[in-house]
Amino acid sequence: MSTQWSNFAAHYYWQCHTVALTRNRMAERLLLPSSMSSLGSAASSRLLPLATKARISLSTPSPPSFLSSSSSSSSLKCLRSSPLLSHLFLRQRRSPFPGATGSYNTVASPKGFASDPDQLKAARDDIKDLLKTAFCHPIMVRLGWHDAGTYNKDIEEWPQRGGANGSLRFEVELKHAANAGLLNALKLLQPIKEKYSGVTYADLFQLASATAIEEAGGPKIPMKYGRVDVSAPEQCPEEGRLPDAGPPTPASHLRDVFYRMGLDDKEIVALSGAHTLGRSRPERSGWGKQETKYTKDGPGAPGGQSWTVQWLKFDNSYFKDIKEKRDEDLLVLPTDAVIFEDPSFKVYAEKYAEDMDAFFKDYAEAHANLSNLGAKFDPPEGISIDDGTAKAAPEKFVAAKYSSGKRELSEAMKQKIRAEYEGFGGSPDKPLQSNYFLNIMIGVAVLAFLASLVAM
Repeated sequence: MSTQWSNFAAHYYWQCHTVALTRNRMAERLLLPSSMSSLGSAASSRLLPLATKARISLSTPSPPSFLSSSSSSSSLKCLRSSPLLSHLFLRQRRSPFPGATGSYNTVASPKGFASDPDQLKAARDDIKDLLKTAFCHPIMVRLGWHDAGTYNKDIEEWPQRGGANGSLRFEVELKHAANAGLLNALKLLQPIKEKYSGVTYADLFQLASATAIEEAGGPKIPMKYGRVDVSAPEQCPEEGRLPDAGPPTPASHLRDVFYRMGLDDKEIVALSGAHTLGRSRPERSGWGKQETKYTKDGPGAPGGQSWTVQWLKFDNSYFKDIKEKRDEDLLVLPTDAVIFEDPSFKVYAEKYAEDMDAFFKDYAEAHANLSNLGAKFDPPEGISIDDGTAKAAPEKFVAAKYSSGKRELSEAMKQKIRAEYEGFGGSPDKPLQSNYFLNIMIGVAVLAFLASLVAM
């Protein structure tokens, strides 16, 4: 018996070894052509050991198209020449590698979700560190908003409906006029994406946006994660879905854009309050001054015109400053001024100028709603990382999942019930006969109990 077992074990080992060897050889054939086409022969020979160890998966995320060789923009050329990013395709296949809280698999999420919960938490910590050194809170908020803000509630199909699906990483969408300057946000986040490839771009953009608000002193955003990425630039939305800063009729324009997303007047005004962060640069948007007394010294790159004095602090200063209109060094766009001119908008703007707690509450809800627009979640209920344990968010209770419709009894069950019924002297055609003796005994016992109570 022991000899048979040894033979079986040896046979099983060599089968596994053969499968593994075959898989590695397939990996070489799949990976090397794309690597060799962009690297010199010397560099290719250095990459051979890595290629033979690579694990190939159909779920490997597509790299952002702004790294492709077809770009003609000077800023994109600069990004492609970066030694940190030039080997993005290969690095996404290396496994394992050290992360902030341990080693992670770069091929697929170990939990089978669109994003790995543990990697989401670790990525959030890295984003916090980035914010402390790069002071990039405003552009991270804008990145998340512009990825989600293309949503059209009248389109059911994903990803045609737009929304938070990571499409903003593709060059075709980055070149939309409303997204000018957002390449800088992508460059800041790309090392984090490489480090945590178990996090989708769609989740990373929204994670960075919400974290930036919170780290700037804003409210805690009730976020959920698990967004699925689009896979090709052909899935990007057409240009023109994002709001314009200076339309001829600001109130109508804001409603046209945000109503298309399914948001209302309160959410429009609350979200406008995020302009308490950041600056407008005329070379990107066509609006604002080159610099003011509040922006000439940074932090970060100097210049631009801010909406508030402390433009890296999230509070209700935006509403207060617009209402007072006393400082020419502070920016007021037509879409800003209208929130105190339109009767419906003004109700909320006045309220937020006086009550920061009310603003924080409404803003947190509006930001969370915006971040979910158009997203496809895996798991469907999303992932929560805010309770310290990084787990799937509780699924909404649906009674139908725990019950079924009324069904006819089987013939076997009917016969069983009939036999038990007839065992007590009854039948389906007549009721059970009363046991008079038992009824008398019960009556006597009840009377005796009542008499004892009276005697007491």
